[in-house]
Amino acid sequence: MVFRQQGALRLKSEKDCFGILEKVFPLGEAGLREITPSCFECPEKTACLRTALESREGLSFRAEIMDRSPAEGVWDRLKRWSYRKELSRRVRAREGNRR
Repeated sequence: MVFRQQGALRLKSEKDCFGILEKVFPLGEAGLREITPSCFECPEKTACLRTALESREGLSFRAEIMDRSPAEGVWDRLKRWSYRKELSRRVRAREGNRR
């Protein structure tokens, strides 16, 4: 079964882990996110990871990554501001769709 979600196609999986960031891309022992070994054999791994990164948790993960990288100069700060604005818009849009 295929669904259209914000301009992208995603498969509806029978698995309970589909699109859940903490199950498909959990924090490892070193504090870095790692793909679980069972996901490597899954035929839906790409759609699943994309769905997980578009979730509220995934968007906050993207914001964390951005905060860790240094912003050097005005141009980098503008790009960072623009990206954070886009992430906050996506979060608000997701919350609006749930209501």
